[in-house]
Amino acid sequence: MKLLQFKQSDQLRLGVQVDLGIIDIKTASQALDIPAPLSIEEVIRGGKTALAELQAVIEAVVATNNHMYVLEDTNFAYAPVVSNPQKIICVGLNYRKHAEETKAEIPTTPILFNKFANALSAHGDEVELPLTSNEVDYEAELAIIIGKTAKNIEEAEALDYVFGYSCANDLSARNLQRRTSQWMLGKSCDGFAPIGPYIVTADEVNDPDKLTISCRVNGVQKQHSNTEDMIFSCRSIISYISKHMTLVPGDIILTGTPEGVVIGYPRDQRVYLKSGDVVTVEIEQLGELTVTMR
Repeated sequence: MKLLQFKQSDQLRLGVQVDLGIIDIKTASQALDIPAPLSIEEVIRGGKTALAELQAVIEAVVATNNHMYVLEDTNFAYAPVVSNPQKIICVGLNYRKHAEETKAEIPTTPILFNKFANALSAHGDEVELPLTSNEVDYEAELAIIIGKTAKNIEEAEALDYVFGYSCANDLSARNLQRRTSQWMLGKSCDGFAPIGPYIVTADEVNDPDKLTISCRVNGVQKQHSNTEDMIFSCRSIISYISKHMTLVPGDIILTGTPEGVVIGYPRDQRVYLKSGDVVTVEIEQLGELTVTMR
């Protein structure tokens, strides 16, 4: 199932992407008198029960081929797929070739840092370049959205705690990131965590550690790799984090970026993002996430 949030008339609404288009769950469930969750938080907390209720709404709409409850994405603005995560945890230098291009040592344990909710932005958004940096870089990343409380779990069961996956862009102000040994400042500027356009539920993703991932800037491919190049797998990342802090439903984990980022080029060949640049992250089975820098 492909779940998304959108804004219409200043209201945050839940949608589901199907072949017909995007179903407005609130409108459809009320008109068809079928109970269903009305926010992404309700869906994640509700688990299988909530997904079954959504499926009933979807089947009713599709069965009647009723376009009354279906929207075109030109009629609304996308919102971040999760509104209020308790935690946004990121993994640094998690692709072998990316570590090599930056001449960094291959990590022996996951390098963790954080972003905050102010950094969340959505598919189709304009992301403001901070006044304090002219070295903003792109980073295509696979995002994990946690579905169940996870504490001290083992790798073998880790994926059972995943609600779904999404495309993300770990935008990074490199001069701010390098200012101290802590990366947070360069990672947490407003809008620096685009995520979307939707969450694909875990049951629809065959293997998160074998997905093609890429990034384009103004249509030119900058990154192209596969999540199998990750040093620490999705399973190992979830397990590792859960043994240091409790993961709760709605938490987001950004799993690292492959080679091809600006900072990986020789210094005289680095072209950082500028106003007007259109950045698209594409991940196999998960769609395309596009933002414009301003």
